[in-house]
Amino acid sequence: MASTRLPSTQGLLAFEAVGRLRSVNLAAEELSVTPSAVSHRIRQLESQLGLRFFAGSDFSLSADGIVYLARVREAIFALEQVPGREAAPHTRRLRVAVTPTFSRQILMPQLARFCEAHPEVELVMQVTAPMRENALDEADIELRFGAGPFRQREFLQFPADALTPVCSPAYLKRHGPFEGFATRAEVERAQLLRTPLENWRIWFAAHGIGLPEPASGAQFTDLGLLLEAAAEGLGVALMRLHLGRAWIDGGRLVRLSPVSVPSPNHYFLCWRPGALERPECAAFVAWARQSLEG
Repeated sequence: MASTRLPSTQGLLAFEAVGRLRSVNLAAEELSVTPSAVSHRIRQLESQLGLRFFAGSDFSLSADGIVYLARVREAIFALEQVPGREAAPHTRRLRVAVTPTFSRQILMPQLARFCEAHPEVELVMQVTAPMRENALDEADIELRFGAGPFRQREFLQFPADALTPVCSPAYLKRHGPFEGFATRAEVERAQLLRTPLENWRIWFAAHGIGLPEPASGAQFTDLGLLLEAAAEGLGVALMRLHLGRAWIDGGRLVRLSPVSVPSPNHYFLCWRPGALERPECAAFVAWARQSLEG
C-alpha cells in the first residue's frame, strides 16, 4: 500500500525541474545540487507514490507523469501566492488544433470541465484536417488521426475504436434486409460510402469478402459528414463505434451487424518536445487523459 505521508518538497521540485527541462544535469544546476541528488529524490518520490514518471532515457513523461506534473505545478503556483497580496492577473493562451467530428462529439461535451478547473487559460480552438501531415505551426497542441507515431512530436494516444457498417432506417427498409453485411452478395447490393480515413477493405478482409476497395461513389474527407450522408439515406458507411454513438443513440443510424472490427487508426493528442514546460499545456494534456480516454 502506498504511503500516506506527504511527498517531500525536494522530491516534488526535482521532478518538476526534470519534467520541464528534460535533463537531470540542467535540473541539478537550477536547484544547486548534484545530478545524483536529483535522481535520488525522484526515485524516492516514485517509490513513495508507486508511480513511474518517465517513459524513456530522454525523460519523456509517462502517462502518470503527465498527470502528476500538472498537479505539482498547480501546487507550486498556489504556494507562491502570498496571503494578503493580490496576485497579478495572468492569462495563459492555449492554441489547440482539433479535427471537426472529434471536437463536436467527444471534446466539446467535456470541455467545460477544463475551463472551470483552469479559468486562467484562454483557449483558442482551430480546426485542422484529420490526416494533415504537417502540424499547424501556430498550434500548441494538435489532435491528429492516423496510425502514428509522429516525427518530432510527443503524444497521448486515445483508446482504440472499432468499425461496423451502418445506414439509415429508411435505407435499410428500401434495400434490406442485410443479415450481418458479411457476404459479397450483401455488400454488392449496397451503395458503399467512402472516406480516405477508413477503408472498406478492413471489413472485407475480416469476413473473407473478395472485393477490392470501392473506386467509385460518394466520398467524404470528414467522418461526421460521412455519417450525416448515411443518415440521410445515401448509402452504407463504415462507422467508428465510439465516435458515431450519437447517431446510433438518436436512431438516425442503425447497425447492420453485431460484429465490429478494430480500426488501424487512432486519435492522438500531439505536442512538440518541451511544450509541457508551459503549465497550460501540461494541464490540458493531463485533463485530456483523465477526461477523454474513457
